[in-house]
Amino acid sequence: MAAGGSYSIVEYFGGDGGYRCGYCKHETGNFSHGMWSHNMTVQDYQDLIDRGWRRSGKYVYKPVMDKTCCPQYTIRCHALNFHPSKTHKKTLKKVNRFLSKGEMPVERHDEGREGEPMVSAHEEGVQPSPQDPLEVDHSDVQDISTSPDTDTTNSAAPTPAREDAAPAPEEKTPNVTPKPGKGADPCRPLGRKAKDIRKERRLQKEQQKQQEAKSSSVDPSPSKSSSNQPKSLEEFITESLPNDPLHRLEVRLVRSNPPSPQFKASFDASYQVYKLYQMVIHKDPPDKPTESQFKRFLCDSPLEAETAPDGPDVGYGSFHQQYWLDGRIVAVGVLDILPSCVSSVYLYYHPDFSSLSLGTYSALREIAFTRQLQKQSPKLAYYYLGFYVHSCPKMRYKGQYRPSDLLCPETYTWVSIERCIPRLEISAYSRLNENTHEGDACALKELGRVLVLHRRTVMPYVAYARKRKGSNDEKEVEQYASLVGQTCAERILLYRA
Repeated sequence: MAAGGSYSIVEYFGGDGGYRCGYCKHETGNFSHGMWSHNMTVQDYQDLIDRGWRRSGKYVYKPVMDKTCCPQYTIRCHALNFHPSKTHKKTLKKVNRFLSKGEMPVERHDEGREGEPMVSAHEEGVQPSPQDPLEVDHSDVQDISTSPDTDTTNSAAPTPAREDAAPAPEEKTPNVTPKPGKGADPCRPLGRKAKDIRKERRLQKEQQKQQEAKSSSVDPSPSKSSSNQPKSLEEFITESLPNDPLHRLEVRLVRSNPPSPQFKASFDASYQVYKLYQMVIHKDPPDKPTESQFKRFLCDSPLEAETAPDGPDVGYGSFHQQYWLDGRIVAVGVLDILPSCVSSVYLYYHPDFSSLSLGTYSALREIAFTRQLQKQSPKLAYYYLGFYVHSCPKMRYKGQYRPSDLLCPETYTWVSIERCIPRLEISAYSRLNENTHEGDACALKELGRVLVLHRRTVMPYVAYARKRKGSNDEKEVEQYASLVGQTCAERILLYRA
C-alpha cells in the first residue's frame, strides 16, 4: 500500500495458451502470464519488475521463461558506472554534428531498438471486468501534475548548447625562428635534428603537466586538460556543440498519467510521430496505429503519481520524454520513474531522422537522466531497458549498455551479463544464478495471507475462501501469488468478482 493509503488492484488472467511471438514471429510460441492493473503503486511495480514482470499500458505480463520460444530476461544497467562504448560515442558525435552543422548521415543504422514489440500478444484478447473495483480508498492520492513540466524537463539532461561544450582546440607549436647559435657561421641558426626537437617538446609538455598537477593539489577542482579521468557521458552528450548550433534540441519531460497540461497540449503532435513511426519502421497499415491504440498502450498507465521526501523532484510515475528539434517533436521516450530506477517502456521517432540512430541516442540520454535523478534520490541508481532476448540477435544490443545485470528467472537475483552470456549461448533458457542452493527469497509460503478485493472489501484469502464455500479458484490464486511473490501478494489486491 502506498504512503497515501491507496492499494494496487489487479485482475489475474493466467496464461495457458500460446500466442504470436513478437521476436521470432512464431504463431503460438509466446507464453506469458498476465494481469490487468486497475491501479498500482510505484513500489509494487518496482517489486514486480524485479520479479520479471513488465507493463504495456495497464496490462502487466510475465513470460513463462522455461516454455516461451524466446525467453525474455529483465535487464538493468548500472547508470552511475556506465561508460559509453565506441559505438555510443560515434552516435553522440553523429547527432552533435547534425545539430551544429546540419550534417545528416545518408546510411541508416539499425541499432535494434525498433525491434522491440510494443505489447505482448496475449494482451490483445484481455478485457478487464466491466465492474469498477477501484472504489476502495483513493481520496488522499496526491496529484503532482500541477508542477510545471517545463521547469522539470530542463533538468532531464544537459542542455545541448553549453558554453563549455566545445573543448578548446589543442594549441599547435608555433614556427619560432631559432636563436642564432655558435656554429661555423654565427649568422645562421644551429642545425637541430627533428628527433631532438620532438624530445624537447615532450619535456616541455611533461613540465607543464607537473605544474598543473601542483596547482590542482591546491585547487580541488582540476581542469579538464589536467584530468586523466575519461570523459563522462554528460560531456560526450554536449561535446563539440557551439553556442549557436544550426539546430536546437530540447528535451522535455511531461507527465503522462495523470496527463499534465503540457502533455495534453502536445498530444496530437506526439501521436502523429508515433503513427508515422509504426507505419514506416514497423510496416503497420495506416488503419492500425489509431489514436485509441496509442492512448491504450503508451499513454494509459496504472501507476500513481507519487512523491517522497527522499524522492526525485519530478516525483514518481509515468512520463513521456519528448525530443523537440527546432520547435517540433521528433522522438518520444516513454518512461516510468520508480523508487530504484528509470524504466524504459517504449521509444518512437520521426522516420526522417532514422539515420541519426535515435534509439541509441535516446537510451544514452535516459541513462544521463537517471544519473541526474540519483543526485536527488540516492537509491534511484539503475536504468532498466526492459527485456534482453539473447535468442533474438536484433535484441542483443541491450547488452552493450554496461555494466549491466540480467535477472535470474528462478531466484530473482541479479547476475552480471558477462557471466550470463556463456550460459545463454548454450541454451536460450538458463537459471543464470550459479548457486544451486539459493532459492526465491519471496516464494509463496502462506496462501491464506494473500489479499483479495471482494465486493469492495479488502480481506485475506483465507477469509474470502470461508465466505465463498465451494469456490474453485484456489489453484488460480496460488499461481498468481507464486508469480508476484509473498511480499507483493500481501500488499496488492487481487480482484474477485
